[in-house]
Amino acid sequence: MRVLVTRPDVSAQRTAEKLRSLGQEPVLLPLTRAVHHPGAAELALKQPHAALAITSAEAVRVLASLGERLAQHLGETLYAVGEATARAAAESGFRHIRTGPGTGAELAGLVASEAPALAPPLLYLAGKPRSPKFEDGLRAEKIPFATAEIYEMTPIAYDEGALRQALLDPPADAALLYSRESATLFFELVAPHASALALIRILCLSDNVAEAVPQDFHRNIKIADHPDEDGLLALL
Repeated sequence: MRVLVTRPDVSAQRTAEKLRSLGQEPVLLPLTRAVHHPGAAELALKQPHAALAITSAEAVRVLASLGERLAQHLGETLYAVGEATARAAAESGFRHIRTGPGTGAELAGLVASEAPALAPPLLYLAGKPRSPKFEDGLRAEKIPFATAEIYEMTPIAYDEGALRQALLDPPADAALLYSRESATLFFELVAPHASALALIRILCLSDNVAEAVPQDFHRNIKIADHPDEDGLLALL
């Protein structure tokens, strides 16, 4: 089965290895590349905060680039959205990690259950664009927080030849979609070839991701039982 991997390149390489071990043929089609802002991260960390929160392993990569300047923060409580993000944080030296069930809304619930009266605020080290679910959840729970945008994901442009080869040579059997933003970008990119991809399986990490899939592809959607990559790959 030819499986489109839409993650940024660093993560996509690991996913490709998993797919090969499952007997599948990965086709790398990263939709975005990360632009890091370590200066913004360093400035944010200098501000008073009670704990840290991250909803992507990309944020960990930005923090890790600070080197020794991060050392004094490795003992702080860090809320990570799910197991993969928590694992990346642990590998970078964070020692007090609280792991959420996998979505931003659920992570907000975890924060609220453990730290309902933070003062100073929670520091959310975020990317752009991002789902509003975590911040909306914090507001609903009246958790004080500050958001620092420490990286952004910029779309990748493909020439028509490379795109056709990835999508149609031969036609892809499935596409892995990890975020609402990636789903939107994917369907904008493949719109000229939509009819040729009528049978492609659209494998979504969560309901939130599936909501961004165009109506014409709704019959092709499958949603992971749990919002992590193992849950996504179990749909193959």
